[in-house]
Amino acid sequence: MIVSEPPSLKGGIEVLAQGATSCLSQWLEAERESLLKALTRSGAMLLRGFAHLSLNGFEEVATCIAGQPLEPYENRSTPRTSVKERIFTSTEYPPSETIPLHNENSYSSRWPAFIFFLCVKPADAGGETPIADSRRVYETISPRTRALFESKGITYVRNYGDLGLSWQETFQTDRREVVEEYCRRYGIRWEWREDSRLCTRQVLPATRRHPLTGEPSWFNQAHLFHVSNLGRVGEELLELFGAERVPRNALFGDGSAIDIELLEEIRSAYEVHAAPVAWRENDLLALDNVLFAHGRRPFSGSRLVLVAMGGLRGE
Repeated sequence: MIVSEPPSLKGGIEVLAQGATSCLSQWLEAERESLLKALTRSGAMLLRGFAHLSLNGFEEVATCIAGQPLEPYENRSTPRTSVKERIFTSTEYPPSETIPLHNENSYSSRWPAFIFFLCVKPADAGGETPIADSRRVYETISPRTRALFESKGITYVRNYGDLGLSWQETFQTDRREVVEEYCRRYGIRWEWREDSRLCTRQVLPATRRHPLTGEPSWFNQAHLFHVSNLGRVGEELLELFGAERVPRNALFGDGSAIDIELLEEIRSAYEVHAAPVAWRENDLLALDNVLFAHGRRPFSGSRLVLVAMGGLRGE
C-alpha cells in the first residue's frame, strides 16, 4: 500500500493506492486500522486502483469503515435513485449545474458520520467532485460572521411540491402521520396547506465540533438553501411564489433575513479551500462528513458516481 498526498489537491486528502486485488475482504481486514487512522487524521481518503469494484465491494468498504451503511435515506433534499439497498446515485441534477460545496444532511438534526463515493463512469469532460476541509472553511470565515451565525443559528424553510422534491419523496412515505411523527421527533415545525402541500421549518446550529477531535467545523447549508443560490432563477421564484413559498430558503434562527454579503463571504471561503477530485474509473472517495464538504462541477457526456453513507450522528 502506498500512502501519498498528490500535489494537485489542497488540504490533507490521503491517497491509498492499491493495485488490482483478487480478495478485497482480506485487504480490508488487514488495512482497516490504517484506513480508519488515515480518515480520522485527514478527513478525506481516496482509494484508487481497484479493478472492477462491484456494488457489493463498495458496500463492503463502506461497512468496514463506518459500520452498516444507512438505509433508508430520510429527509432528502435532492433527487436520487436507489441502485441497491443502501447505495444511491449521487444527486441527479442536470449536467450543466454546479452543486455547491456542502456537508451531507447538515440541514438536518441527524447526518451520516461518513459519506462514500464510487466512480463507475467518469464524465467525458468536467464532473469533478470538489472537496473542502470544513475546519479550514470555519477559520477563513471572519470572526464577526462566525459569531453572528453561531449566536443565531439557521432556519431552514422548505415548501414541497411546486418545484423540487415532494414531501412523499423527501420522507419516503405517503402517510401524513408518518411525516408528522418524524417532524415531532426531530424538532421540525410543519404546516399542511391547501392541496396537501407541506411547509416545514427547522432551526439548527451553524457549526459543529467533531465528536472525536473536538475541532470546530462550518457545518450548515445556509448558502445552498438560500434563494440567492439560484441566481436569476431565485429572483424569478421570489416573484412567482413570494418569500414564504419558495421551494427552499434559509433565514437566521430568529427568523430574520440573512444578508447576501454574508452568504457571499461563506461561498468565497469554500472556494478558497476547494480541491477538485478528478475521477478515474473505480475510484472510491471516503469523507468524514463533519470534517469535509463536497460538491459537483458541471460536466459533459454521461457520468455515474454512486453514494453510500454510514455512522449516523445527530441530536
